[in-house]
Amino acid sequence: LHKTVYVLFLLFQILGAVILGFGIWILADKTSFIAVLQMSSPSLKTGAYILIGVGALTMLMGFLGCVGAVNEIRCLLGLYFTCLMIILLTQIAAALVIYFQKETLKVELSTIVVDLIENYDPSDEDKRNLQDAWDYVQKQIACCGWTGAKEWENNEILRNKSNAEYPCSCSNRSKDIVEGRGFCNLEDPVNGTATYADWPVHEQGCMDGVEQWLKDNLGIILGVCTGVAVIELLGMILSISLCKNIHSEDYTKVPKS
Repeated sequence: LHKTVYVLFLLFQILGAVILGFGIWILADKTSFIAVLQMSSPSLKTGAYILIGVGALTMLMGFLGCVGAVNEIRCLLGLYFTCLMIILLTQIAAALVIYFQKETLKVELSTIVVDLIENYDPSDEDKRNLQDAWDYVQKQIACCGWTGAKEWENNEILRNKSNAEYPCSCSNRSKDIVEGRGFCNLEDPVNGTATYADWPVHEQGCMDGVEQWLKDNLGIILGVCTGVAVIELLGMILSISLCKNIHSEDYTKVPKS
């Protein structure tokens, strides 16, 4: 029995460390789509802190559960079971909110990115990290804008230059990708105001790229979530079983009158 407890304890330490590490990564990451959301949306930053708290609590509960099982302390096992149930119910609630509010989240996400594109300014050092993160996304996914390159026509700097420049990170030319950020000049002059159709940029919008990435990795995401839920359920079952065993043993030790 003790070996089973130790194995489960180890699993909870690993699980807690993974959740904790994921929360820290969201806060620390500066070069991905997550970074764009984290720096633009307070709700994601709050979510990262919640993940850090849940990860630390999971590790603590694993330790307390192990202590409670080895020393047959019912109150610790009860606390362990209660906390696991709260964590599991919170995860289910969060998954349901994301599923049923996915269209609302999609609109909010679109608003964040479109606003970023319209106000993109390479000379603005205050937004340097956010803009670099978006440039990184466009380069890695080989996309331009959220739904397409046309959104960049609304950028104030490009409008003032008659769209004779375009975002380097959108470019499908290798020499522009080396530049990586800011704006690049059109090589062939255009009479009057240029349009996104005159730019040597990717046609795909980043929304399609992000959705495709989610579809490609959906199996892994669901697998990890299912694995986490199974480990938590095993912990709950084991803790309640140990509580009952301790209760039964206490009664067997009572002398018969």
